[in-house]
Amino acid sequence: MKLIKPSLKVIGILIAVVTIALFFYSQQLKPTYDGKLDLELNNTVDVYFDSFGIPHIYAQNNEDAYKALGYAHAQERLWQMELLRRVAPGRLSEVFGEQMIDNDKFFISIGLDQQTKRISSSAINDEESYTYLKAYLEGVNSFIDNGFTPVEYTILGLEKKHFVVEDVFNILGYMSFSFAAAQKTDPLISYIQNELGDEYITDLMLNYDPKATFIANEDNRSVKNALAWTSQMNKILDLLPVPTFNGSNSWVVNKDKTSTGNVILANDPHIGYSQPAVWYEAHLSTPGYERYGYLIAGVPFPLLSHNRDYGFGLTMFENDDIDFYQEVINPTNENQYKTDTGWNDFTTRVETINIKDADPIHFTVRETHHGPIINDVVSGLKDSDPVSMYWIYTQIDENLLNVLFELNNADSMEDFESKLPKLHAPGLNMMYGDKDGNIAWWATAQLYNRLDDNHPKMIKNGVYDKDNHIEMIPFSMNPHAVNPTSGYVYSANNATLTMDGKLVPGYYASENRAKRIVELLEPKNDWNKETIAEMIVDDTSSVISKSVTNLISSLDQSLLNKEQKKLLNELDQWEGDYPINSYLPSLYHRWEYEFLRFCFLDELGEETTQNLLKTHLSHKFVAPLIAKDESPWFDRIDTDKKEVKSEVVTTSFIKAIDFLTKEYGSNTKAWEWGKLHQVEHPHPLGNVSLLRPLFNVGPNPIAGARDVINAVNFNYTNTNFNYTPSAGPSTRRIIDFSDVEHSISILPTGQSGNPFSKHYDDQTELYNVGKFRPMLMNKQEIIEDSEGLLIFMPISKKIKE
Repeated sequence: MKLIKPSLKVIGILIAVVTIALFFYSQQLKPTYDGKLDLELNNTVDVYFDSFGIPHIYAQNNEDAYKALGYAHAQERLWQMELLRRVAPGRLSEVFGEQMIDNDKFFISIGLDQQTKRISSSAINDEESYTYLKAYLEGVNSFIDNGFTPVEYTILGLEKKHFVVEDVFNILGYMSFSFAAAQKTDPLISYIQNELGDEYITDLMLNYDPKATFIANEDNRSVKNALAWTSQMNKILDLLPVPTFNGSNSWVVNKDKTSTGNVILANDPHIGYSQPAVWYEAHLSTPGYERYGYLIAGVPFPLLSHNRDYGFGLTMFENDDIDFYQEVINPTNENQYKTDTGWNDFTTRVETINIKDADPIHFTVRETHHGPIINDVVSGLKDSDPVSMYWIYTQIDENLLNVLFELNNADSMEDFESKLPKLHAPGLNMMYGDKDGNIAWWATAQLYNRLDDNHPKMIKNGVYDKDNHIEMIPFSMNPHAVNPTSGYVYSANNATLTMDGKLVPGYYASENRAKRIVELLEPKNDWNKETIAEMIVDDTSSVISKSVTNLISSLDQSLLNKEQKKLLNELDQWEGDYPINSYLPSLYHRWEYEFLRFCFLDELGEETTQNLLKTHLSHKFVAPLIAKDESPWFDRIDTDKKEVKSEVVTTSFIKAIDFLTKEYGSNTKAWEWGKLHQVEHPHPLGNVSLLRPLFNVGPNPIAGARDVINAVNFNYTNTNFNYTPSAGPSTRRIIDFSDVEHSISILPTGQSGNPFSKHYDDQTELYNVGKFRPMLMNKQEIIEDSEGLLIFMPISKKIKE
């Protein structure tokens, strides 16, 4: 039988038909920005969508406003909500299959969902916040019932299901966990100490340098197999289809340091890049209440917000609120562990993980009085050496959601401060400014003393009585500054002291950003919105130029050829900034990376070296290690001779140039920062090559780097090395109380999480070049700027009509 080949004309018609069908299909999946929709309301609600898709919700009462917010939020971010609610209870395997089993096991084991059940059961006692939470969820669920099905659900064959109160608390629980750093650091540090000795630990800067930049307090008011744990944690966090929090900047200047005589607040939380972006902006206005806020998916009350009276932002405190304990098993009874008063029985619970396209699995979680045993959920850890995890978040039943509600409804600075002791975890630096000229910073967390001799970043002896291994510190001792004489408060995740002068154990950032912030703020007393906007995208390091000088002073230039010397001389003139058209940042960071590999690879091996470079410590110890004349890390243990710093530095520099030349050619134009430092915002489905153009945003050149104010962070890796950013400012916002209605902000990509919306990526170009857009609050201006008016009609009212 002879096959009949279709003509080119027929093929063209088929392509046209498919294209038209796909077009009309995509039109059905767009958010609704204009028209009328029915909702269970008391009164009509008007929602104006401005030119960037931000909803400005005008309602006659708060309950209606939150219902409309829930609907508007869901039509843009339902898929993001879906993923976030699944992390804490261990339900990602239901969506992505067996690759997520380890993630689900881990999050089930640490007890986030157990904590959620305890907290959410008492949430109804917080009557007002619970009322608005329910209203928000009604709006979300109304969209689920009546709106379109996001394309991600269709691709994955996932059914939409209603959101419940527990989902919201699980989302907040995951957020709290993502702030923590101990899970990647403590086991690794314990290994290095046990295997190599204390002298190797010294140069890793576990403690904050007493000469470094500290935030100033002021109040003017009246084990070896633990390596498997570190490696596994990195794999778990890398696989997560949602971003983690990792740093931030914020500063607030008072009226004496501005040209307008009013307070200005700046904030840019640093979070892993993702698509959709983390924050959803919304402006709510009802009689007696107004708030412009930034929400995470599935949570009705903003973590960052302002109105005409006051505003607040946050950075990660980075305090150490997780401890690991080496437990001892009873040799005659494997179901018991040792305490200083005898043998205790493990507490156990059997958990189930449902897996897409596979049978469910069941596993047992064992717990001591410290917390869950992590050996049971981390492959590679020996069961005979159980390690438990104590986390303050799961030890105190505090309602974080209600605290967020109260912070967004304060009537004075004193009222705002009175709510902060309830923020026990995650640790946050709360930054505050108001129209009356007040500025403040409070480090919020439940701090505690460890009652043992071990360093806080080491795995501890588990044989401690459950009531005596820690001592709680009262909130009054937490670091803070209220209306300081300096005229400004700031935080860049750097260290601070308690009010009685004790260093708070933590995983603080290097002093680089903090030093630059102080350097810029201190001498200047005429700040305005425009100059603050320039400062928040500043990309000059006060520390790196000194590191370059230290490296060059140790380098043996007699071993360099003419071209290498030329490059060295140009690097010597570098000011430590990161414009996209300069190749010097690329050369420096490859040199720094080769230097670190020379130091660590022989003692630690490839995988452990890479894991160490992913910790916060790698940002802290690099500059001090470069400045040292001697260190045990300089001498290679795999050679017969003793290497000195000069050899380390010279060899590393030559290898850096050789690498860049081999990978990108000898023309330094090809090494430019904007060609190697390009940001792509990954969607969970963007890993599929055919879907990547639809879901991912980028890659695009971007300025900034690690440890500058414009902290567009990247990790050092050993394969296909470039400087691909993994995290950065999740928003940049500047609240100017001289003209609060025209404060400014920007998101990394866009307001919408819907790839068929024009607001999916319409802020990307502005973000990449450090520009802003207004945060409108004046109703007349909002109406003039709006591209759509969505009117929510009360169903009961419609029936009567």
